[in-house]
Parts: sequence; C-alpha cells; structure tokens
Amino acid sequence: MFKAGLVVAATAAAVVGIGAMVGVPMANEWSGRHEQESSYPTGEAAKAAHASVPSWLPDGATKVRYKTTTTGDDRLLAARLPGGALPADCVPAPPTHHRPKLHAGWFPKGSRHKATVKCGAYTGFTQGGTLYAWAAR
Repeated sequence: MFKAGLVVAATAAAVVGIGAMVGVPMANEWSGRHEQESSYPTGEAAKAAHASVPSWLPDGATKVRYKTTTTGDDRLLAARLPGGALPADCVPAPPTHHRPKLHAGWFPKGSRHKATVKCGAYTGFTQGGTLYAWAAR
C-alpha cells in the first residue's frame, strides 16, 4: 500500500512539473497575442493597409513602423518625415504624464520625457527627421 502511494505521489509531481515547464513558456508567448506590428515603405501604404493609421501621417512619409493592439486603442508609430517637417495637424504640446503602453525595439525608451508635439490623439517628438508618436488610452 505504501509503495502504491509513493508511485501516485511521484506521478503527480511529474505531471505538475511537466505542466509548469510547458505552461510558463506558453503564457509568455500569449503576452503579445493582441498586438500587431508592421512596417511600410510609405505613409500612403500604411494608411491603405490599416484604417487605424492616423490620417495626418503624410503619404510621403517613409520607413513607417506601426504597432497596435487588437483589443484597445494603444499605438506606436515611427515615420521618416518628408523634409523633416511635422504634419500641419501637429501642435506643440506641454510635458505629459502619458507614456506609451506598448513597447518595441525600434521605439525609443524614455519617450514620455521627450514629448514635444501632439498630433491628433498621438503624443510624440522628432529625432533626426523621424517622428516617434504614441496613442495610449
């Protein structure tokens, strides 16, 4: 009887251990499942592909990177601006406490502290002719 109890306990421990090894990586894979990331050669191509890309993005913008959530309104946007000029819809913005909720390797860290413009619902800044902007709701 004692042997049978040990076998059951060992089997249960093995099943729990295997479940933990499989479950943790799966949970990590699921963490970004509601996010989509894309890149486009132009602003025109980005707007044609995603209705959620802001209309103020110039068609002539290049090297467009875009990340969005599928379950909310959080967005990241990076685009090289034609001539380095901000779109007309962008106005100077006071410092903000709103920080990007999404993260991407191509989006600068510490963006909240660099924010200088407001473009529609987006907050952003320019760096080297590239506009980095985010919408966090």
